[in-house]
Amino acid sequence: MTAKTIMIQGTASSVGKSILTAALCRILRQDGLSVAPFKSQNMSNNSYVTLGGGEIGRAQALQAAACGIEPSTDMNPVLLKPEADSRSQVVVNGRSRGSMPAREYYSRKMELWGEVTNALDRLRSLHEVVVIEGAGSPAEVNLRASDIANMRVALYARSPVLLVGDIDRGGVFASLLGTLELLEPAERALVKGLIINRFRGDRAVLEPLPAMIAERTGVPVLGVVPYIKDLRLSDEDAATLDVGLSGPGPVTDKSLRIAVVRLPRISNFDDFDPLRRAGVRVDMVTEAAQIEGAHAVIIPGTKSTIADLRWMKQRGLDTAVFAAAQRGAAVIGICGGFQMLCGRLEDPLAADSGHPDSEMGLGLLSGATVFEREKTTRRVEIALRPGPGLLEGTSPVSGRGYEIHTGQTSGHTVPAVQITDGPHGIERAEGALSPDGRVLGTYVHGLFDAPPVLTRILGNIARLHGLPSPQVPDFSQDTELDRLASAIRDTIDMQVVYALLGLAVGGRDGWAQR
Repeated sequence: MTAKTIMIQGTASSVGKSILTAALCRILRQDGLSVAPFKSQNMSNNSYVTLGGGEIGRAQALQAAACGIEPSTDMNPVLLKPEADSRSQVVVNGRSRGSMPAREYYSRKMELWGEVTNALDRLRSLHEVVVIEGAGSPAEVNLRASDIANMRVALYARSPVLLVGDIDRGGVFASLLGTLELLEPAERALVKGLIINRFRGDRAVLEPLPAMIAERTGVPVLGVVPYIKDLRLSDEDAATLDVGLSGPGPVTDKSLRIAVVRLPRISNFDDFDPLRRAGVRVDMVTEAAQIEGAHAVIIPGTKSTIADLRWMKQRGLDTAVFAAAQRGAAVIGICGGFQMLCGRLEDPLAADSGHPDSEMGLGLLSGATVFEREKTTRRVEIALRPGPGLLEGTSPVSGRGYEIHTGQTSGHTVPAVQITDGPHGIERAEGALSPDGRVLGTYVHGLFDAPPVLTRILGNIARLHGLPSPQVPDFSQDTELDRLASAIRDTIDMQVVYALLGLAVGGRDGWAQR
C-alpha cells in the first residue's frame, strides 16, 4: 500500500507541531486506521532508543505511542544532537555519523535526501496514513535550497499541509500571513488549512479575525485549539524549561524540594516529569544559591559532559552540590550527571569534547569515565535492590529504561541497580552508590518512570529529612493521549482533514464514527 499523507508545519519552532501531530495520529488510530508519524530531520537532545538500538527524537516516540505502534528509526531518519552553538552530532537512521560544524552539515545536508525519502517510502508501504511533522518554519528562505524537512518533503509526498501558529506568543495572524507570503507558488498551493494554537479565553473574542485571514489568504482556518492545561505529555524542546519551574501537583511547605541543575546542553530532561506529577517541587537551577535548602539535587544528562562540568565549576555549582551532600541531601546523577559525580573524565578520542580532553569530576562516587567513539544505545529492565539510603526497602522494585551514552564508567565499589538487557536477558550490575546510600549514579534514563521505583526513591529522600512520603499517582500516557485527541476533535474540523486525506469521515469506510 502507499499511505495517504498529511503534514503539520509551523510558523516557527515551538508552536505546537509535535503535540498536534501526536493528536492527529491518535484520532486517526481511534478511527480504525493504521497510522504512523514521520519527521525527516529533528534537532533535539531529548532522544529515545528503539528496540533495535537506534536513536530517534523523543517526540516521534510519543507520536508512535499515539499510533499504538513501536517507534522505528524510519520515523525520524535524521536527528541532530547539539553539542555546542555551532556543532552537532549527526544521527542517521538511528546511528551516529559523528559530529560536524553547522556550516559543514548544511553544505552536505542534501546528501541525506535519499535517506529521508527511503524512510518515508518504507513507512508509507506499511500504513494507511502517515502524519508528517515539519521542522522550524518553511518561511526560512535562507535554508530553502537545503531543505529536507518542510516543503521539499511535502512536494515529494504530494501532501496537503496544515500551517500552525501560536497565538499565546502573540502576532499569530502576522506569522500566518507572513509565512504564506514567503512560500513559492507551488508550496503555497499545498497549504490547505490554518490552525491557531494555544488560545486562552473566549473563542468569540477572536471574531471576525479567522474569517478575515481566510478571506485574505484563500486558506481556511480549520480550528482554534485551546491552551490545554496540565497536559502530562513530555515536551521535547528545552526552551520550555524555565528556572524555578514546579509541577502541577499539590506542592506544600512539607513537600520535597528537588533542585535539578539546568545544564546548558541538558538532554532527556523528561526524566523529571514523574517528579512533578508526584507533587514534588522541582526547581531548575543555574546558580549555587538556588541549591540551598534542597532535599535532593539531580545532575541530569548532557550532550557534552566535560563542557557542562566546567560550566558548573565556573558558577560554583560543583561546590554547592558537594556542600548539599555534606549536609545530608540526596544527590543523584543520571548519564552525564553520573559521570560528573565520579572521579576523572578522560576523552582521548575527542568523542565528548570535539578534541582530546580531560577533567576531574566531583568525586562523590568512586569510579572514572573514559569516552569512546562507539555509542551505547539500548533498552533495559532495571531492578532496585534493597540497600542503604536511597535504596532502603525490604524487597526489590523494578521498571524499564534506556541508555544513551559514549562514556564507560568503571571502578565502583557498590553498584546502584541490577539491569537486564539484550535479546538473551543478560544481567549485570550498573551505576554506583555511595557507602551511606545518599549519592546514586546511573546511566539509565527513565529511572523515575515506574511508580514503584519512584515511590521507593522519593520515600527514602523524605525519610532522610523527616518529611511525609509523596503520593505517587497512577499515570497513563494513553489516557493523556486520549484527552489530547478529544480536545483536538472538538476544535479542529476533522471533516476537512478526512477530505484532504481522501477518506470517509471516521475511517477508511466511514464505519468508525466519533
